Amino acid sequence: MTSKTKVGVVGASGRMGQMLIQAVSQSDHCELSGAVDLDGSPLLGFDAGQLLGIATGVKVTSDLSQGLKGAQVLIDFTRPQGTMAHLKFCQANGIQMVIGTTGFSEEEKALIHEASKRIAILMAPNMSVGVNVTLKLLALAAKALNEGYDIEVIEAHHRHKVDAPSGTALKMGEVLALALGRDLKTHGVFAREGHTGERDPMSIGFSTIRGGDIVGDHTVLFAGTGERIEITHKSSSRSTYAQGSLRAVRFLAHQKTGLFDMFDVLGLN
Repeated sequence: MTSKTKVGVVGASGRMGQMLIQAVSQSDHCELSGAVDLDGSPLLGFDAGQLLGIATGVKVTSDLSQGLKGAQVLIDFTRPQGTMAHLKFCQANGIQMVIGTTGFSEEEKALIHEASKRIAILMAPNMSVGVNVTLKLLALAAKALNEGYDIEVIEAHHRHKVDAPSGTALKMGEVLALALGRDLKTHGVFAREGHTGERDPMSIGFSTIRGGDIVGDHTVLFAGTGERIEITHKSSSRSTYAQGSLRAVRFLAHQKTGLFDMFDVLGLN
């Protein structure tokens, strides 16, 4: 019998943290070895599965060295500042990382890339298998609809999301730009107000919606003359991100160093 991969989870009391704890605890190839949260978390000192009604045998701690003791992989869906601190610790202790955090600056992305020369890191703005298949479809559609179609990326998330556009929407924009031979930094349009003039046919537009408890909806609209094509992915549960993360953990078990994404996991590159 193959031994299970020991997995640590940060942001243990958050919505995604709880989903990850549940998924890891129920996994056949992963074992929850630690759960970490910020000082002040109501779960500190309690079993990581208490809110889920399960006993994991792992207590939540705010001490990173204690929470990740023995961990082989850390799953991190927190915020950039926290992830960068976790990256430094993992790099120093040889712990691989699955990073689902979004909103990184270019400088932070460069530091993650540098760290991947010493540990294996899988970073993706969305761990959902369906979303990553959607990204592949978008590349195919963009190449075929490269003339005469205006492109808009429309995303909707819950009221608590702090970055906009979403990391997934930006990834979609990057995939579209690459397929079209464009630079998203030059052709991305992230805000419209007042007298904007006619649309630049080379532009890739973004629209953001925040409200309620929307888990995550993404639509790419190709608007042509006489027709519109829409490619949409809708998430109804964060469990898809958790299950994708477990596939990422399984993939990293065969890597020593390097920076990977979900296309590597799914064989889509």
